[in-house]
Amino acid sequence: MTGMPTIEEIRRALEVVIDPELHRSIVELDMVRTIEASADGTVAVTVTLTTAGCPIRGHFQTSVRDAVMALEGVRAVNVGFDVMDDAQKAALRQTLGRAELPDGALALVENVVCIGSGKGGVGKSTLTANLAAALAAEGRSVGVLDADVWGYSIPRMLGLGAERPAVSAERKILPLVAGGISVMSIGFFVEEDAAVVWRGPMLHKALKQFLDDVDWGHLDFLLIDLPPGTGDVSMTLAQLLPQATFVIVTTPQPAAQRVARRAAEMAHKVSLEIAGVIENMAGFVTPDGERYAIFGEGGGQELADELDVPLLAKVPLTMALREQSDAGVPLVVHDSDDPAAQAIRHAARGLIALAPPPRAPEREPAGFVLPMAG
Repeated sequence: MTGMPTIEEIRRALEVVIDPELHRSIVELDMVRTIEASADGTVAVTVTLTTAGCPIRGHFQTSVRDAVMALEGVRAVNVGFDVMDDAQKAALRQTLGRAELPDGALALVENVVCIGSGKGGVGKSTLTANLAAALAAEGRSVGVLDADVWGYSIPRMLGLGAERPAVSAERKILPLVAGGISVMSIGFFVEEDAAVVWRGPMLHKALKQFLDDVDWGHLDFLLIDLPPGTGDVSMTLAQLLPQATFVIVTTPQPAAQRVARRAAEMAHKVSLEIAGVIENMAGFVTPDGERYAIFGEGGGQELADELDVPLLAKVPLTMALREQSDAGVPLVVHDSDDPAAQAIRHAARGLIALAPPPRAPEREPAGFVLPMAG
């Protein structure tokens, strides 16, 4: 029989298990409480969680099991959990250099998708609102974070008025809901049509609050409508959401494609995975079905080829797409047969196909040991 790995070898193997909220290895964070290896090939690992009801135990269970099972000689893995005491939490806060530990606001969100562009005026917010509606129509639970703090328009496009979000008994901000879509925007907290004149640190704090202090609950997809360009907001979100993917919106003409490439370069620099490209305004389709390539042809496909990612859709500009954005009812809901709606539904199905399988729900109490044979 092949010899068992040593405790140190098992600990090194666990360095690949990353806490999805703290963005560091559980070994580095001293969350691996005990490791025991038996001669029959069974390894028992106890992971210490920050809270008893930690909703990402399922992530740790699967990741620890996979990391240890990859070692030669291991035949089964038992994963157990305990909870940090106050002294351990204080030590972790000191290690991280932060006053509070996250308590799982995004832990139940399966896929975070940032939708960005290198420039304004390419219809990014219109696509975000309609993509959210299209994903909801496919049976997915969806949220939208309007991070375009200077040009916030998601509330109007989803038909939300002047209502302000409520706060739960747990002191979490509750998103407003439009057509089954959970929505959060800076527009809910300022006077209607008021300009937001904030510097970088204020923006960073607001965005962090939208991620940490909003009760998003379980979502299959959280779409984040980024502001144009590659400035403070995009960089902040990249730091806060290293597991997010990035969808780049461009229009067909070469000038827009070159600018969109800068957004791709930003995503690469901060190690965000680019999921795909959407070409918007891919010709104007008249009400009687004629198509005019008023912005040229091929920019989206060329950018997708250059980045080696899929072109998720070529969305034409139609009268109804503009009208429904102004009316506050997404086109994919109003008229699913419109050419633009069909293209957006195609992009939504592409995002679903690219997403990893959903995590299995965790219902076992903390401390429950789960035998996991290979």
